[in-house]
Amino acid sequence: MLYVLSLSGGLDSTSLLLHLLCKKKSIYAVSFDYGQKHKIELEFARRNVDYLRSCGFSITHKVVDLSSLVTLLRSSLTDPDTDVPEGHYMDTNMKSTFVPNRNAIFSSIIYAYAISIHKETGESVSICLGVHSGDHLIYPDCRPEFYESITKSFDLGNWDSRHIDTYLPYINFSKSEIIKDGIKSSDRLKLDFNRIYKNTLTTYSPDAEGRSSGKTGSDVERILSFNEIGVRDPALYTQTWEKLLEYALRCNEEMKLKNQ
Repeated sequence: MLYVLSLSGGLDSTSLLLHLLCKKKSIYAVSFDYGQKHKIELEFARRNVDYLRSCGFSITHKVVDLSSLVTLLRSSLTDPDTDVPEGHYMDTNMKSTFVPNRNAIFSSIIYAYAISIHKETGESVSICLGVHSGDHLIYPDCRPEFYESITKSFDLGNWDSRHIDTYLPYINFSKSEIIKDGIKSSDRLKLDFNRIYKNTLTTYSPDAEGRSSGKTGSDVERILSFNEIGVRDPALYTQTWEKLLEYALRCNEEMKLKNQ
């Protein structure tokens, strides 16, 4: 079995990359430039791929240029005139970060790549995405029923689809469970967890160096998840961990009060 992974450079897909490397198989990683304002995530993905290759792992990494889509897609992640919202990940204003049909586009491309790899190698291939339960409320294209439906359509629309399946090990995981899986995989592979996760980008609003203020919804979710398992996040931030955690906990309390 071979694996084709949608690799954003974020925590979830990077954790999944390590998870797949534990299976000792060749990985075909695909990153997408879709005109996102946090495009520096692609550089973070490259850094980790380079590090893992230097450790002897077999990873084929391609970046697909879809940047012209920015003229078609309306989202605070792609629209230069719309600010990325701050606050708790589950707040309704976070829906502005939804990129229409993004995961369908990515899944379609990596499925096509998987079919082509099968034709070249004769091996079965799994397409892999790091979608997780924390995304289900805000992002409908991260829900299990979406993938059940879209993979059925892929099966119907391709020859040789019996050789392709979908692997979504985090689909019912929380963010903290994904981090724990990343730690476990790093230990098994004898890799430096802090080095790898320092080079993951979760924020939707990084500065020019890829540092986060810790205030976007994706940041808050990440900070709370690291705190939940008692681990300090090695990612790059513009503030101290104590201030980041104070803000994230305050957002969490405000969300709880709002939902009472």
